[in-house]
Amino acid sequence: MSFLVSNWLTHREVRRKTAWLLVIPFLVFARPVTVFFLVGSFLTLLGLVLRGWSAGTINKAETLTTTGPYAYTQNPLYLGSFLIGTGLSLAGGNLIWLLLFLIYFVATHTVAIFREQAELTERFCQKYLEYQNQVPVFLPMLSPYGSHSPDDDSGFEWARYLRNREWEALLGATAAVAVLLMKLI
Repeated sequence: MSFLVSNWLTHREVRRKTAWLLVIPFLVFARPVTVFFLVGSFLTLLGLVLRGWSAGTINKAETLTTTGPYAYTQNPLYLGSFLIGTGLSLAGGNLIWLLLFLIYFVATHTVAIFREQAELTERFCQKYLEYQNQVPVFLPMLSPYGSHSPDDDSGFEWARYLRNREWEALLGATAAVAVLLMKLI
């Protein structure tokens, strides 16, 4: 079965489609509470900012990005997704959704991280291994990674943000917060 799924859908597509399948019942059954809504909305905003910064910095499949948020954590896009998911789950007012999100996130993103590490090791060899040994996988370190290659042009650019389709996360999270706000009022 796993073989069929891996050929039919990429792991990323499975993560996205599963997330959308969970969003619909979440929004239907959510019962926002003001304090949880406010804390959750703040975490969601932080996640969107981190994802936006990350998407506008990374040159996917072109170079090893070690600047911007990638100087603090190897996976700032996933950390941003974690903050968004945690924030929306809290904003929904029922902690069972937070538990379901955490299970979903660990199950899907752990696999993605291991796959990406293998791909990056194969593609960038020693350069990636050095980066991997100095920068945490998920939780950010306080001081940035200091080894940047001279050909690294990965400062934030709106064109990268758009090319990486990060506006989809912004649109989806904003719509979810708006639905939760309408349920709260």
